[in-house]
Amino acid sequence: MNKVYHIPALKNECINLLNIKREGIYVDATFGGGGHSRAILEKLTTGTLFSFDQDPNSQNNILSNPNFHWINDNFSCITQTLYSFGIQKVDGILADLGVSFHQFDTAERGFSFRFEDADLDMRMNPNTKLNAIIVLNEYEETTLADIFYYYGDIHYAKKLAFQIIQYRKKCKIQKVKDLLNICTNIFPEHIIKNFLPQIFQAIRIEVNQEIEHLKSFLKQTGDLLNVGGRLVVISYHSLEDKIVKNFMKTGNLDGVLQKDFYGNIYTPWKILTKKPVTPSEEEVILNPRSRSAKLRAVEKI
Repeated sequence: MNKVYHIPALKNECINLLNIKREGIYVDATFGGGGHSRAILEKLTTGTLFSFDQDPNSQNNILSNPNFHWINDNFSCITQTLYSFGIQKVDGILADLGVSFHQFDTAERGFSFRFEDADLDMRMNPNTKLNAIIVLNEYEETTLADIFYYYGDIHYAKKLAFQIIQYRKKCKIQKVKDLLNICTNIFPEHIIKNFLPQIFQAIRIEVNQEIEHLKSFLKQTGDLLNVGGRLVVISYHSLEDKIVKNFMKTGNLDGVLQKDFYGNIYTPWKILTKKPVTPSEEEVILNPRSRSAKLRAVEKI
């Protein structure tokens, strides 16, 4: 296994909040380099772990353990897949919503602005059709502006979308350097690198339909968890965190508290983290990419 495939964020905090039972059934919804899965397996004796990852490359990190099952699929398929194994209830679900180091650091995956000659791809699952080239060359201007604004919190979203339309009239947006050239027409040179992560993030979220898959996944967790089971989620940007926070607070994606006939607030969750858990200074030094991680956890009641 490649030792730098991915460093799991907040690993100890995740394991503590999962409150793992040795004979329990657990799900790592985002396997990646297997760091979180390995830590869960260390706590199990007769229990079982199902680990999901839509990126087939993550199979290189499969763990040799009879209690472990690796599933090459998106975590939005969690219920259907577990049912196929005869599993209807689990004791804990963990999801780390970050992109793996391997995906960021492999030039041909097109996730990073560091590799200027790479094709713009950004697919977490390379077998899907939609990629960044299609988004940038075929999406309408208003749709692009919305993607940059809502997924990247970019205040120059309309201007950026306009420049993309103008650029692609002359030539196809194919390489990372093409997108960088567009950005240099909008952002001053001394601050452009501050905006590039947000721009690439916004496109990546659209390519992988991350928000839709996250919402679908969260809606399934309540029915899957046993009473006393734990849901632990790590997010990395404000939109994800808001969705997770609202769901854990209210039990629904609208973030609206539901009340019964007598006015009592109903929620399926007991909140375990009143404020999100964030990495320590020591962890950030060892793993700078964990800096923006926010962990939230609830227990099924």
